[in-house]
Order: sequence, then structure tokens, then C-alpha cells
Amino acid sequence: MSPKSLAIAIVVFIGVVIASNSIYIVKETERAVLLQFGALDRADIKPGLHFKIPFVHQVRKFDARVLTFDARPERFLTVEKKGMMVDSFAKWRIRDVNTYYTSTNGDELRAETLLAQRINEGLRNQFAQRSLLEVVSGERDQLMTDLTNALNEFTNSSLGIEVVDVRVKRIDLPDDVSESVFRRMTSEREREAREHRAKGREQAEVIQADADRQKAVIEAEAYRDAEFLRGEGDAKAAAIYAEAYNQDPEFYSFLRSLRAYKETFKGRGDLLLVDPESEFFRYLNDPNGVQKN
Repeated sequence: MSPKSLAIAIVVFIGVVIASNSIYIVKETERAVLLQFGALDRADIKPGLHFKIPFVHQVRKFDARVLTFDARPERFLTVEKKGMMVDSFAKWRIRDVNTYYTSTNGDELRAETLLAQRINEGLRNQFAQRSLLEVVSGERDQLMTDLTNALNEFTNSSLGIEVVDVRVKRIDLPDDVSESVFRRMTSEREREAREHRAKGREQAEVIQADADRQKAVIEAEAYRDAEFLRGEGDAKAAAIYAEAYNQDPEFYSFLRSLRAYKETFKGRGDLLLVDPESEFFRYLNDPNGVQKN
């Protein structure tokens, strides 16, 4: 290779090196700061293609996505001074790159260490204000919400971090504490069950009383209607009998006599002493029913 070609190759190589050190890219999932001789020059560089001065500027990039911090289990005391082992985790992300870099030097491990201290302190304060039953079953969601809000008041301004959420994965209780908690929870559930049963019995009695009342009303109305219809029928029957009797009184008088004879002499052992000239033997003595004087 000639000296001229070698010189051109060296110049091209130097140009490529300078260009590669002058251009940097910030992704959508990253946050970045620009340092000049180690001092902060530009904070919160937007995603995209950017330029810098080689050997003068240095770029520090940080993950801008929501990160998960899994805390170590810690022992906390409730308001009754009962201890429990609490295993928790937190979701966080960078909110202010300038504050984050200044307070943690851009070290994610240091940021999580500082965050863990605040989470443990917040959990300790929150647990100390609540009973064991409230922590285990009653107010855990409210506890986490209060803790998240309290953490953000500090981390936003001091660490440049936003705490998205804090959750308790597991709470382990000592055997004696667990037994007392379970007994209290069992008695509480039994009390609620008794209340539901009592309300059910009360509603059942109300429904039964209403059904009995409706039954009595329906039966009374049905009996009233039946008596009314029966009375109308009896009245119509009596009217029909009266009208028929008036058409031929002698025939119906004879018919009544036959019925009377039938009812009187239907038993073989019956004995009757009657005057033969009485009205009873009117049609037996004379087919025309003429009564002798």
C-alpha cells in the first residue's frame, strides 16, 4: 500500500471513530442525561438521534419503564404489639431524571436501596396504626393506597422516582397469633351468618303472614260468591216450583202425598196409628182426592 493510500485510510478510520463517538440514540424506553467532564450538562434528553462532542461529553442512559422492586421480608408490629413477617414488592419508575441522577448517581441498585428504606418505614408506620384483623383482611387495600401516597410525597422530590404501587405478597403470623386471628374471623363470620339467618326468618314470617292473609281473603270472597250464587239458585228454584205448583195445584198435592207415603212406609218394621179419615189418607180413600166429611 502506498503512503498516500495509508494516510487516506487512517483519516477515514479517524473520521469513523469521531462520528461514532459524536452520535448517540435515546430509545423510547430510556431516559438520558448528558455529562460534560463528569458534570451534568443536559437533563432529560428526549428520545431520538442526538450529537455530542467526543471525549468531552458522556451520555448516561436509564430504563424509563416501570420496574419491580422485590423487598426482603421484614417483621412489623401491629397496634396490639403483635409481630408478623411481611413480604412486599413495589412498582416504580423514573419521574425526574435530573433529581434521580443527582440523588442516586444513576445507580439503580442505590435507588432501590433508598426506596426499600422508605417502604419499610412506611409499612412499619401503617401497620402500627392498625389492628391485626384490619391488616390481614379488612383494610389492606386502603393501607397500600395510603402508603403509596406517603412514599410519593418523598420520592418525587428527593429521589426523582414515582412509586406506582406497593403490594403485600404474603403475611406470615406466629402460630399463637394465627390461631387467635382465625378464631376471631370465625366468630365474626358466624355472627354475620346468624344475622343473615335472622333476617331470612323474619322475611319468611312476613311472606307467610301475607300468604295466609291472601288465602283468608280469597276463601272469604269465594264463600261469599258461592253463597250469593246458591241463594240466587234457591230463589230461582223456588220461583220455578211456585210457578209449576200454580199451574196445577191438585197434581202437586197428589205428588206430595205420594212422597209422604213412600217415606212413611219404606221401613217394614214401621208402625203408624192414623185415623183412616184423616188428611193423610186423602188419596188412598179417594183417587180424586175428595175428602169425606
